[in-house]
Amino acid sequence: MEREQRAQVAPEALALAEEIRRRHGAAVSAILFYGSCLRKQYVDGGVLDFYTIVDSYRAAYSSKLLALSNALLPPNVYYVELPWKGHALRMKYNIISRADFSAACRPESSNPIVWARFCQPSAVVYARDWDTRSLVAADAAEAVVTMVSRMLALFPQAVTVEYLWQAGFRATYTTELRAETPETIRSIYESEPARYDKVAALAVEVLVRRGLVQGRVDDGSVQVRMAEPAREAIVAAWKRKLRPAKALYVVRLLKSAATFGDWFPYAIWKLTRHSGVAIEVSDRQRRHPFVYGWPLLWRILRDRTLR
Repeated sequence: MEREQRAQVAPEALALAEEIRRRHGAAVSAILFYGSCLRKQYVDGGVLDFYTIVDSYRAAYSSKLLALSNALLPPNVYYVELPWKGHALRMKYNIISRADFSAACRPESSNPIVWARFCQPSAVVYARDWDTRSLVAADAAEAVVTMVSRMLALFPQAVTVEYLWQAGFRATYTTELRAETPETIRSIYESEPARYDKVAALAVEVLVRRGLVQGRVDDGSVQVRMAEPAREAIVAAWKRKLRPAKALYVVRLLKSAATFGDWFPYAIWKLTRHSGVAIEVSDRQRRHPFVYGWPLLWRILRDRTLR
C-alpha cells in the first residue's frame, strides 16, 4: 500500500492539496487523493476527491460549530473551485481526524463509508512525515482486509476474486444514496484487475494468520473457508448496520448542505453525470432547495435515479 500511495499524480491534484493545507493549516497530517479522477488518470473537467486527515477537529477549524459537527458525525465535506492557469479546478474534500480515519478502516466501523473507498487505490499527495505515510498505508491495508473479510462472509459462494470484488462493491454502494450505474461500479475492479487480485490474496493471508479463515487465493480463484459461527456473526452485524448506515448517509447529506457551499447545482450535476438521467430544475428550486426541492427529491427516489 505504501508503494501504491507514492504514485505520481497530476499537478492539478497537488495544487488542490496545497489549497486544503492553506485552509486548515498545521492541523493537516495527510491528504489522500482517491476516486474516479485518480482511477482514470484524467482530471480535466472532473471533480477531484480528497480525504484530509487532521490531528484534531478543534485544531482544523476556527469555528467551534464546524469542529463539533465534524466530531459528531465525521467526515465534514467541502466543495471548492480554485482558479488555476486560466481555468477552474474543482474538488470535493473530506475532513476526518487521525483516530476516526483509522477506526473507520476497520470492521468495527458502523458503516463502510471509509473502508469501502480505501480498499481501492489512493495516492498520498501530502504527508507530514514518513511515520504518517506508514500509518496511512497501514490503515488502507486494514480497509482491504475489512472489505475482503466482509465479502467472504456475505458471499461464501464466491469462486473468483472478480466475483468477490464486484459483489462487494455492489453491496457497499447499497449503504449510500448513490447515482452510479452498474457499469460504473463494475469498472472499479475492471480498471486494475491484477491489483485487486493481488491485494485480495494478501488480505486472505492476513486473515489466515488472524485465525478467521482457512485457505488461500490462487490465480484468481477463491479457495477460502470461514468458520460458520464467524460467518454468521459478520452477516448478522452487516444486516444490523445496513439500515442505520443509510440513515446516517442521509444525515451526512443534510449536514453537507451547511458546509458544502453551492451544493444543490453540484448535486444535480453529479446525479446527471453518473446516472445518465437528465434532471430539470427550476430557478425557484435552485434558489430555495429546502423549500421547493422536495418534489424533485421524491421524483428522483421514485424513479430510482438514486439507488
